[in-house]
Parts: sequence; structure tokens; C-alpha cells
Amino acid sequence: MLANDNARLHTVDLIRKKRDGEALNAHEMEFLVAGAANESIPLEQLSAWLMAAWLNGLTLDETRALTLAMRDSGEKFDPSRLGKKAVDKHSTGGVGDKTSFLVAPLAAACGVAVPMISGRALGHTGGTLDKLEAIPGYRTALTLKEFEAVIDSCGASIVSQTPALVPADRVLYALRDRTGTVESPGLICASILSKKLAAGLDALVLDVKTGSGAFLRRREDAEYLAALMVTTAEAAGTRTVALLTDMGQPLGRTAGNWIEVAECVELMRGDSPSTSEELRELSLRLAGWMIHLGGKADTAETGYEAAAEALSDGSALRVFLKMVRAQGGDVAVFDDLKGFHKPGATRVLEAWQSGLLAEWDVTALGWAVQRLGAGREKAGEPVDPHAGIEFHVKRGDRMEKGQPFATLYATGPGLLDEPAELIRKATIIAEHPPEAVPLVSHIFARENAEAYLRDAVR
Repeated sequence: MLANDNARLHTVDLIRKKRDGEALNAHEMEFLVAGAANESIPLEQLSAWLMAAWLNGLTLDETRALTLAMRDSGEKFDPSRLGKKAVDKHSTGGVGDKTSFLVAPLAAACGVAVPMISGRALGHTGGTLDKLEAIPGYRTALTLKEFEAVIDSCGASIVSQTPALVPADRVLYALRDRTGTVESPGLICASILSKKLAAGLDALVLDVKTGSGAFLRRREDAEYLAALMVTTAEAAGTRTVALLTDMGQPLGRTAGNWIEVAECVELMRGDSPSTSEELRELSLRLAGWMIHLGGKADTAETGYEAAAEALSDGSALRVFLKMVRAQGGDVAVFDDLKGFHKPGATRVLEAWQSGLLAEWDVTALGWAVQRLGAGREKAGEPVDPHAGIEFHVKRGDRMEKGQPFATLYATGPGLLDEPAELIRKATIIAEHPPEAVPLVSHIFARENAEAYLRDAVR
């Protein structure tokens, strides 16, 4: 039986309803979200409902209702006073996924306002905020007034949620990580879009990962999530596109915290090693779409060209350093990127056989990074800014036994053995080259996303 607006709701009834495969209406979703935000619903009940939602899935109407209820669960940011179109980018997460540090300054350098509200490590993936906090003094927790001031001055700001901005997601996000309910298209969609829509965006570019390092490994699941997020955001009035991108290998050559920031700074300085090429290319493509949707380029292709110019002429680097300084970060650490990097223990892992790097289980590589000290097992745990992995080979490269395969950086020597073994088990070395995988395999905009969902069987 559906509850009406005047009915008294009980959480356990909504848990049973979802457990039994029924759909919740908007009023019931608002009740659950309000209970998460004001902490009137116990965590064990929220956890039970999340598991029921994970097992049975959310309908399109449930997803939209959950997204809007979460968006409206706290304060909202209004970027209209900035005098520019506000555009953001969001990735569904992967290993070595550091494009935020490039696309935010690239788009800002081309005249777009970039209010970027980011998250921390979740599961096997790293967190944008954890990486930025490897910069001494960098403040991710700004008030909305401070957030606006940094964007007004620098063009971009990357911050955490304020306690008053989408408080329901802060609770549910942490619970999903601890209850094995991360990989749900509806829950992922609501979590991502509630924060983005609360930022008052004019447009949004989504980077939806697929492959062995993605939360949703199966291509059809990633396609469904991409189409779901595009249609949900468009229905809320935000122009949105989603790029389906490869996460069959770590993005770039590093995975960790400080070392990912350093790799991006090197790219902005003009150092473009082959092991960072797909990171550079994907960042330019994402920024190109942001610049286009922000009204500063007629097409995504001309937006790409503008972003490439901002990368080569140093304007993106100037924006990045100005943003870091405005948020309290010590930009002096960028004078000597390697000198600042002081891990507790280092090991060079050598190739254990000759051949071609044919395939990686990238999720296992992500867990290796986490167990070196770069991630967390429990919410609130500290992370080591200097832990992580630098990869010396990419998919398809030929290796000789004994050559450097990866360098591991750990909090202490006792943390090196398990990640080294995880890397070995996650790697397939063969005599034949792997099949080529496109960096961007599909792009969803409103029209083809709506058509996809109409045809999808869920």
C-alpha cells in the first residue's frame, strides 16, 4: 500500500517494502532522506534499506525522487553571482583517476566557473580530497561563502561537502562503503547528482568508467548508469553529457595521493611522458566538453583545442597554483616534486617474466594502493599522503624479466609484501598483444540517453 502525504511513516515498513521488491514513492523517499540527514533513523535501519535497494534495484522514478530529496536535504550553492556558466566534471571512480586536477584549471582558464565538490576514497578507488590534502595546508572544508570567493578569484575551487550541503549523502555515502552497497546504479546516481545539483550547476560532464577497475565492470551496467545520470540531471534542468571511458588500466602512471598531484603538475608544466598520455588526452576531452557546455566554445572539439592551448601556454598551471594558494596550500612544495615525496618505505618491483602486459585486474591494483597506506579501511581513518604505486609499464608494453615494473611507496616496510603479491596476481603477461581498447567508447547526451533507457530491460 502506498503511503499518502498525511500517513505516518515507519522506517521498518519501508525496509520491508523495498526488501519485497516494491517501489517507494517520493514522499517515502523524502522521509528516508530526512531521517538520514537529521540522524533520526538509526544507521542499522539505513544500512538495511541500502542493502534492500542494492539487491532489488531502484526504478527510474525512485532514483529521481532519491536524488532530488538528497539535493534538497541541506543548503545549496548559488553560482549565479559569478557572472559565468558553472560547469563541473565528475568521475565514477577508478585507479589513478586524477583528471580533476587538470580539467578544473583547464576549464577555468578558458572562462568557465568550476565549483567542484568532491569526495574521499571509496572502496578500491582513491579520493580527490585525500590527494589534495597531501599538499600541506590545503583546505578542502570551506564555507559556501569561502567557496564562492575562491571561484570568483581563481575560476575554480575543489572542496568537500560542507556539513550543511547534502547532509543525507554524507551519511549514506559512508554507509555504502562499509556495507558492500557501493555498486548500485540508482544509489551511485543519487549520490553523485545530489551533490552536483546542490552546487547550482548550469552543466555537468560525467566520466563513467568501465572495465576491470570500475565499480560497474560490465559495459551494459556502465552504459545504464551513464544514461540514468544524464536523464536524471537533465530532468532537473542541468545540461549533462556522459563519456564512457576505459578503466582497464590505471589512468596515467601513478596511483596514490601526492604522486597523483605531482603527475598532473608535471603535465601542466609541459612534461608529457608516454605513460601519462591517456591521462592528458582524457583530461583534454573532458575539459573540451566543459568549455563547450559553459558557452566558451561552439563544439566540444573547439573546446578541446582551447583546453590544449591552456595546457601548453601555462595558463592552466597558473589557475591551479592560484587555487591551491587561495585554499591555504603551500605552493612551495611544487618547486621540488620529488624532494617533497618522502615515503616511509620504497620497493622496486621487477618484472618476474618476459612478455607483453596483456591484462590487469585494476580493482586488485586499487586494493594494493590502499594497503600500502594510501587508502582507508574504515571511515575517518587517516591516509598516508606519500603511499602509492608508480607504474613503469602500460598495457601492451613488452617487458624483459628483471626490468622495473612498478615502484611501491608504503607507510612502512611491513606494508610492502601484500601489495607486491596483489600486483603479481592482478597481472597477465602473454606473448600476444591485447586487443586495443578505445579511451572513450561512447558519449551519452539527453536524446540518446532517453532512448537507451526506453529500450533497457531492468
